[in-house]
Order: sequence, then structure tokens, then C-alpha cells
Amino acid sequence: MTTSFVKKTLALAVLGALGGMAYAQSSVQLYGIVDAAIRHTTNEGADKSGVTRMIGGGMSQSRWGINVTEDLGGGLSAIANLENRFLTDSGSGASSNYFQQSWVGLRSKSFGQITMGRQYNMLFDLVTSTYSSFPYSPYMEAYKPEIGMSMGARADNMLKYVAEFGPVRGALQYSFDEKNTGANFSPTNAAMKTAGGYLRYSQSGISAGLGYLGTTLPMGTKVDAWTLGGSYRTGGLYFNLGYAQNKRKDVKGATDIAVLTSMWQGTAGVYAAANGAFSAGDANKREMFKIGVGYQITPQVNAGVHYFHAKQSGSASGAYNGKADFVVAVVDYAFSKRTDAYFGVDHTKVSGGSKMFVDGNGATKRTGITVGLRHRF
Repeated sequence: MTTSFVKKTLALAVLGALGGMAYAQSSVQLYGIVDAAIRHTTNEGADKSGVTRMIGGGMSQSRWGINVTEDLGGGLSAIANLENRFLTDSGSGASSNYFQQSWVGLRSKSFGQITMGRQYNMLFDLVTSTYSSFPYSPYMEAYKPEIGMSMGARADNMLKYVAEFGPVRGALQYSFDEKNTGANFSPTNAAMKTAGGYLRYSQSGISAGLGYLGTTLPMGTKVDAWTLGGSYRTGGLYFNLGYAQNKRKDVKGATDIAVLTSMWQGTAGVYAAANGAFSAGDANKREMFKIGVGYQITPQVNAGVHYFHAKQSGSASGAYNGKADFVVAVVDYAFSKRTDAYFGVDHTKVSGGSKMFVDGNGATKRTGITVGLRHRF
């Protein structure tokens, strides 16, 4: 047996071992969305002349992410996700959090999955999976009153457990506040105590669910949030309806008011704290109803219209008591499975106390028109 033969044999053995190791290691998937749009809104600005701008996400917020899965054997897998959000129009980050999702966990075929880190909260999961507005989106990023149904979208320091048995899915969450207070609270230090869960049923085109989330804000204010709703799909038709209620038990400081306002807001002109639109103020209760319908006209064309009605109450001064109506309609054209164009029209109308307006100029109505292009990869 020659030295050369031995070396070749050893080399092949090492390569075979490395190949086996590579096969056993994690599978990594890169995914993302790039979305840009032109949007015009009325009654915006000091002169109420409106604003036309390019936005870095009309139908979806642009993002890139990494999903990791490793088969550990016996029906057990390790899972992880990292997801960054950005603005296509400027290339800048969409938030102060570099990763809007950053979690790791274990998944069992028999017992469900548990994850740890920054991730979507229970109410957002339920609304998105059960009675979202657009089955193919699921929201219009430029105009999403739905955020008012879910106390924001994500939470830091979260433990989440999800289990699915046939058509029934249940989930629980808990997040740690790490003794965070108003003095050191910031978007990058947003630790809050949360606890909640949901039950969901989905089968034969019918989906329905109920969820609860309790949140303790940095200064100690407590907020109870409920949401329930459902949807029905048959052929190209999609119907959905939902209800949500957020109720605070106290306000311990300015930080809590600001945080609650942020959780209750959607995007510019929809619960926007920055310009006074339906902000939390000293109100202690908010309710929202939604109803919508969508129709797949052809394999390439989807259309949908949705209506939301919100009521805010409990303001001692009366300034923040009022009502708001939101309507959004979108037509989407799919060039392929990955690329689509869309046209959307939305309208907001608020009424009630002196702080009920959609812009600092005192406007109580706003209409938006959005045209955009989106690519998924």
C-alpha cells in the first residue's frame, strides 16, 4: 500500500465525515421584502395642502431576515430568527431596533414550540393569522388601524409557547420587565412585563379566535387588552370581522402616557401620537370594531375593502374622548408569485374632544392615495 494511496484514502474519509457534519448542521434561509410606493395625503401640513412623498413600504414594511432550523432527532428541532426592517426610499433603518425580531427556540412535533427573545406578541399573532385584512399581505403598511387591536406588535424579553392540535392552536407569552422604569425607558430599552395567550380554531375555511394580553408599563400603569374575531373563505371570497378592547387601570407618569400612545397608534394620521391624532392622553379605554371583504377577481388580481370604527373614552377632561372611522380599499396585481403592484385609497375621520384631530393643524379628516411595487425573495 503506497503512501499516496493512504493519503488519498484519508482525504476521502475526512471529506466524507465533513459532508456528514454539513448535512447535520442547520439549514439557513434568507428571505425578505422590498417595497416602495408614492403616497399622497390630504389635510397634512400647516396650510392643509397635503403632502406627496415616496415611502419605503406601502403594502409591507421592507425587511430582510434569516430563518435557521436544525433537526436534533426524535422529532425535535432547534429554530431561530433574525429580522431587520428598513426603509426602501432612504435605505435607513425603520426603527431603533436593528433586529425587529431576534429569537431562538425549540420545536417538537408532539409538544409545540417555545421561543425566547424579541418577537411578535400574542394579540398580533392572533389577529394576523385569523382575521387580518388582506390574506396576501396581511395589512397595508402605510395605513394599518389594526395595530390598535393588538397593543403594538412585538415585545422584548419574551418567552412564547405555541402548541397546535388538529384545528386548534393555543399560545402563551410572558416577558420580563427587568425592573425597567420611566427613568431609563427608551425604544432600545423597552422592557415591560406582559402575560397573555390565545386560543384559535381554523378548519374548512373558517377561522376564529380569542386572545388576552396584560401589560405593565414602565411606571406601573396596567393595561388589559382583549381581541376576538374570525374570518371565512370560500372560493375567491374572504370575509373577516373583529373586536378589540384596551383598558388601562392607572397612569403613573408621563412615560406611561407616551408608551400607551405609541402602542395605540398605527401610522401617520392613524392614532399618531406625534401629531395628536387619537393619542392616549388621559383616556382609559379604547374599543375597535372591524369588518371587511376581499375577492380574488382573477389569479392575478385581488381586491379588498375594510372598515374600522374606534371609540375612546374615560378622559377626565373630555379632550381625548371621541370616535374615529377608518376605511381602506386596495387592488393588488401579481406579476408573479414574488412581484406585485398595488393601488390603495384610505380615509380617516375623527370627532369628539378638543384633542381629536389627525394633524396639528386641527384637521379632522384625511384621505390617502398609495401606488407601489413590492418584491418578495
